[in-house]
Amino acid sequence: MEEKKNTPFLEPLATEQEIEQAIEAILFAAGHPMRYDKIGEVLGLSPKDVKAVAKKMADHFQETDTYHGIQLLLYPTTCQLTTKEQYAPYIREALGIRRGGNLSASSMEVLAVVAYNQPVTRSFIDLVRGVDSSYAVNSLLDKGLIEAAGRLDAPGRPMLYVTTDKFLRVFGIQSLEELPETEALSVAAAQSEQQSAPEEAEFEAEATEAEPPREYTAPVDTDETDVIFEAGSQPVAP
Repeated sequence: MEEKKNTPFLEPLATEQEIEQAIEAILFAAGHPMRYDKIGEVLGLSPKDVKAVAKKMADHFQETDTYHGIQLLLYPTTCQLTTKEQYAPYIREALGIRRGGNLSASSMEVLAVVAYNQPVTRSFIDLVRGVDSSYAVNSLLDKGLIEAAGRLDAPGRPMLYVTTDKFLRVFGIQSLEELPETEALSVAAAQSEQQSAPEEAEFEAEATEAEPPREYTAPVDTDETDVIFEAGSQPVAP
């Protein structure tokens, strides 16, 4: 029978200042987003209380903006201590970091469709873009910018996709409400686009009527032309 490992006893923090300092230390050491519930588990606080303290800390960083090169970013379930965007070139140069953060134009289109319509299925994305988007969807999944969020209650039970907290961080926003306003990207809109200019469509049909039938192959989106984006930029709706 395996023995249970002893968990070290952590003394409760007496003051709010100590709690803030502990949260700051945890976030600094982590270097990545930390969940409010995980921090609360360590400090003996509820996720709601941790989020409230983090909000106060973030406001303090903002109030003393000219004194800090870092900022505290808040998200629905996580928070992260990060450097300010304007110092990114200096950080890259000092640490010898190669410039990264490249997305193809097709991936940006898919990301915009997901961001403005989530949760969405891949067939919805294909319909809006008019091309097979499986490659771009898989690329965004690998990069952690979108994720699966269950299945649609429909024949075949297709997977539903949503954006992630990493998507918010990459584009420099704290919630989806901060996305710029745009026309809704819907199936109806996609269908109306396809049905626009009926005269041109009829003309094309007549012109190709005499041609022998050819086997149809759905176009596959594999374009990976680099489109460089930085934190704070916004996804552009296709």
